[in-house]
Amino acid sequence: MRPNPAQRFDTGAVWLDLLATVGSAYGPDPVDRMGSVELLVQWLEHEGLSPVAPPGPDDVVRARELRELLRPLGLAAAAGRAPDPAHVDALNAVLARDTPIRLTAGLAAEPPATAADALTRVARQAAEHLAGPTAARLRTCDDHDCAMLYDDVTGRRRWCSAAVCGVRHRVRAHRSRAAGGE
Repeated sequence: MRPNPAQRFDTGAVWLDLLATVGSAYGPDPVDRMGSVELLVQWLEHEGLSPVAPPGPDDVVRARELRELLRPLGLAAAAGRAPDPAHVDALNAVLARDTPIRLTAGLAAEPPATAADALTRVARQAAEHLAGPTAARLRTCDDHDCAMLYDDVTGRRRWCSAAVCGVRHRVRAHRSRAAGGE
């Protein structure tokens, strides 16, 4: 898997953005966007989850583990299938470490103490999304190399991003027509 620092934040939910830290996950050359502590720090900051204690290398491992735990659960929900009970048990183990969110006087959430706490908040959001009515809005990108999960609030999207995978599809279709393939 090749590293790439270009993060994606267009999936519609923080937990889905975590899954997007692997680009072209099903293609021949996946792109890892969570390959260093610096990238994890940037990702957490963008998502409003910067912890009080600075993340370390073990937190990158935890983020990747959570990402790969949530992926099959999201894919099962998008396909309308029951999830693997082992994945549900593993997510429940992460959720068991969850701590309540405390609010400041200004009604903002206090920052998580550690990156592990931040990732547990991501797991909580995923569990709420997967267990609620919003699970029916989960889709996978129609680009077979991408298949990134996203929250389709309109019910009309085919691509995780019209500007990325949608354009790639139109270019492929144009090339196929130009070559006499259609």
